[in-house]
Amino acid sequence: MKEETMTFKVVNDEGKEIECEVLFTFESDETKKNYIVYTDNTIDEEGNTKVYASIYNPDQDETKLLPIETEKEWKIIETILDELQNDAKGEENK
Repeated sequence: MKEETMTFKVVNDEGKEIECEVLFTFESDETKKNYIVYTDNTIDEEGNTKVYASIYNPDQDETKLLPIETEKEWKIIETILDELQNDAKGEENK
């Protein structure tokens, strides 16, 4: 069964349209905010896929991505990313 990939377009600082792939979304019980974690599938210097995160409102017709401003929010997202990465590594070793 093929998983459907959700994508959206953003315009970068140079005015260029970039297609991004949604990795996952979640609502934090702690902050009561919704987050979207996504990638533009570019690779950094270490060979890792670049991943971004923003706050969004799933109830709005036109989604506006808002910056994450607190260290606490970044920690929540990093914890989830670490768990997903560990789960993926566990699956590879089966």
